[in-house]
Amino acid sequence: MNPEQHLPWPPVIAEARSPFTAVRVAALLLARPRGFGERVAAVADALNAAHTDWLFETRVVADELLQLQSNWFSDFRTTTGFALNDAPNGTLLHLEDSSRMSGWLQRQVEKAEVACRAELDSFARTDRVAGDR
Repeated sequence: MNPEQHLPWPPVIAEARSPFTAVRVAALLLARPRGFGERVAAVADALNAAHTDWLFETRVVADELLQLQSNWFSDFRTTTGFALNDAPNGTLLHLEDSSRMSGWLQRQVEKAEVACRAELDSFARTDRVAGDR
């Protein structure tokens, strides 16, 4: 047995505008119930529970949700369906409960996965033992 298999992995801190963060946020939304307001902090908590080796700060999740909202507006020319609204207890995310949302979120996951693969491929091509690129 390889002794390295038992080494713990270091935690990963999610970064805004990272495809690795984006794929996790969009995939979580794809599996969440829709049709009501959910606090952004609750979405961050759900991400932290689902990915115990990652840390998702609420501000990073909010940034990813704003990007998704922008993508929604770009695709449908309306904010109806994907909305972020300020509320007394924090920002609320409202996702419409429709097949349109499911299909769109699936495409967002797929786009983020492609971006992840491209970033990993780029890293693999430029990685050097000395760390210089």
